[in-house]
Amino acid sequence: MKLEHKQYIVRFLAVLSAVVCMATGCKVKLNEHGNTKVVLTTGFDKDEVFRIDKASCRLPEVMVYLTNMKNQYEQALGSRIWQTSYEGETLEANVKETVLAGIARIKAMDLLAQEYGISLSEEEISDAAKAAGQYYGSLSDRERELLAVDEKILCAMYEEYALAEKVYEYLIADINPEISDDEARTITVQHILIRTYSLNEDGEHVPYPDEKKKEVYRRAREVLQKARSGEDFTALIAEYSEDSNPSYSFGKGTMEASFEEASFNLGTDEISDIVETGHGYHIIKCISTFDRDETDRNKVKIVEQRRKEVFREEYSGFVEKLTRSLNEELWETVGFIDDAEVTTSSFFEVYQRVFEEKIK
Repeated sequence: MKLEHKQYIVRFLAVLSAVVCMATGCKVKLNEHGNTKVVLTTGFDKDEVFRIDKASCRLPEVMVYLTNMKNQYEQALGSRIWQTSYEGETLEANVKETVLAGIARIKAMDLLAQEYGISLSEEEISDAAKAAGQYYGSLSDRERELLAVDEKILCAMYEEYALAEKVYEYLIADINPEISDDEARTITVQHILIRTYSLNEDGEHVPYPDEKKKEVYRRAREVLQKARSGEDFTALIAEYSEDSNPSYSFGKGTMEASFEEASFNLGTDEISDIVETGHGYHIIKCISTFDRDETDRNKVKIVEQRRKEVFREEYSGFVEKLTRSLNEELWETVGFIDDAEVTTSSFFEVYQRVFEEKIK
């Protein structure tokens, strides 16, 4: 958990992320160098974007994922979001790479399913066909034309998506660790942040020079004295804090180390000394040293994280053996469809509606 976030990360796409990130929890490009052998060839079909061993991904699949993701972003954050860039990469390029990585994982997980002899039941195959029919029926003629999809392609996509989830659920089925209250303990604190950096025109942190930082520290000492003399802490937050979040509820291992250590060493209503993090100087007040409801919720999160770690180990070992081939020439031409009539965004919603009670 970070104290601050870039505005365009306010809401990521939870539905796609469930499959995109269940294997590794982050974005990995298809042509990333590492233990996996990557081969760039010219022997692709004209609409073939990449291969992973004997699995292949074609352009219509990419365009369905990419278009749905684009339109969900716009629904959440508005069309101007594409003007955003971060560290030299546009958000469109980021989304494009995320889609590539997500489809690559789905294909790899379906190959892993074959290793374990896992397949969809007749009912699940029927559900995939049902979902394909529903989604295809939601598309306009213009969307069908530009996406270049039919029900057969969509059915195969839903089958692959469902099988990837089924592999994940199979591999984590017996992972149910006991989590103690102490391990999952969640506390709530208020804090005052006085920054030790400015932002440049690209939104990047620029640390204050030493003299400016000393001045900020003196101001933090003054605020701390006011807090410890009994002045209302909430009022001090409103007057001095430079973080938009006045309070945090969190468990161990989720905050910057110095902030977390200071917070967990406080008693209820106790105020810390000045704590330095990469964001600046903090004055922390403990509101609650134990939150029953939050702790129980954190136990669920920890269990899920343990399951992801077990799966990641199995998945990574399998993927290392696979050969990946990217049609770079075709991939460079892939981009958003710029057409006001293309508004489809329900591919994942349809999947959830049809499958959510089926594969568990």
